Amino acid sequence: MSAEPSARDPRIYTGLNHKEGLGWIAGMTPVQAFLVIAACAPAILAMSRNQWSQALGWGSVAAILAVLILVPIHGRPAFRWLADLIMFQTGVLMRWSPWQSRAAAGLAGDRTEPDLPGVLSRLEFPDGPEFHGARICLIHDTAEGRWGATAKLTHSGVGMLSTEQCEDLARRLGSMLVGLGHREVIDRISLLARTVPDDGTEYAVWRARHEHPDAPALARQVTAEINRDVASVSVRTELFVTVSGTEESLRRPAKAAGGGVQGRAYALYRLLEGVADGLKGLGVQSVTWLTSTGVAEAIKTGFNPATAAALKHQHLAHPGAEGTVGLPISQAGPALAPTPAARAYHHDGFSSVAYAVQPPESGTIFGSLGPLLAVRTAGERRTLQIHYEVLSQAAAAREVRSNRFRNNVLVDAKAQRGFNTTAVDTRRQAGARAQEAAVAAGHALVRFTVASSITVPSNWNVEDHAARLENDSSGRFRLLRLELAQDSAFVAAALPVGIGLPRLTRAFDS
Repeated sequence: MSAEPSARDPRIYTGLNHKEGLGWIAGMTPVQAFLVIAACAPAILAMSRNQWSQALGWGSVAAILAVLILVPIHGRPAFRWLADLIMFQTGVLMRWSPWQSRAAAGLAGDRTEPDLPGVLSRLEFPDGPEFHGARICLIHDTAEGRWGATAKLTHSGVGMLSTEQCEDLARRLGSMLVGLGHREVIDRISLLARTVPDDGTEYAVWRARHEHPDAPALARQVTAEINRDVASVSVRTELFVTVSGTEESLRRPAKAAGGGVQGRAYALYRLLEGVADGLKGLGVQSVTWLTSTGVAEAIKTGFNPATAAALKHQHLAHPGAEGTVGLPISQAGPALAPTPAARAYHHDGFSSVAYAVQPPESGTIFGSLGPLLAVRTAGERRTLQIHYEVLSQAAAAREVRSNRFRNNVLVDAKAQRGFNTTAVDTRRQAGARAQEAAVAAGHALVRFTVASSITVPSNWNVEDHAARLENDSSGRFRLLRLELAQDSAFVAAALPVGIGLPRLTRAFDS
């Protein structure tokens, strides 16, 4: 939902920090409620037997356990931290975490078989049939049962746009998401922006082809010095979009199109042009759906930004038809990724720190995520990925109805027992009613998550650069460092494969 602005003020979007999965029992999940009741049971039994000294002792223990179960510390309760730490250390001790690719180990493998670490190992990349002269690479998430495709975009950015133009883009983005929700095949879309150091490869190739052999030596020297100084601080922006649909939503149209991988590809292809048209309405100049080599290079340069120059030079100096020249999917992963640290992820000579970006309670404006992509030191890379998921009309109606009922019960219960309701309670109650009215009027309900990361060479102090990213978000967003899961968080923040938003239970049943 959003607050109504005045004629000149930018629109402020509020209610974006709604927590998913709030429990019915005083905000507790069923597991938390069961653990709290179990912790309180001995004290209650002692009270029923008039054993007041034991009741006092058990009550103190129950209070401590309740705090550990319920009070979040850096986003997670203490018991959740303990469980995550045990899982993390188990992975380290059992040596599940270190990674070395088959190519780095000298083992030959099929060029079409992916060799990727961590959560990426669940992905398959079959080639679809020909689409506009190229075979699009399908991304099959075998764990969630999703099929998707990735495109590379070009866009001039929103930094120089006026408030009115930003408002127009926000409306068009909302219309595109509503349109996806009505099609009920593609339900998830991930937008990735990466601000990377500009290696100057394209200019170097162009200059080598156009340099005059009789140019004066002094002019060559001055030009080379200027190029060296400018290239060392230049950056460029890479944009990707990944769209995907569930196996359930694709099964029927895929069967009508012949079934199997080909049928699922044709079912997706029917919607890709509509997605591209929606993106062009957002100011995107070009949409290029990636082949398997394109996806492999997008993943490879995510792990190792230094490979971008060699890959770009290969494409410019030795272009091939239909993407035949490029990186095979078997070499998309990192060559080496040692055991992840609790607070950082090290891969191919680079170190990354990833965060979940949490919107403020007071709301935010369109384009406010821009500072998270502003590079402060030449050589660092910043990424930002927003994952949207459009709920079906049935799931959206159920969710907003449940949310409205929960907020009403909370406010009414406080009023009946003489407790004052807070401003947050009142705002959430009004927001839940507004959401229900909007969904009833035909609007869509969108889940979303935002992830950001910073990557620097491994011989730099990554903590210094992570602190600068945190400073850039201060006052705008809260960054939650995803400790003990930095390898998975890196995938959600820096790689265009559509991983980053867990599936909502019972979201797509009708």
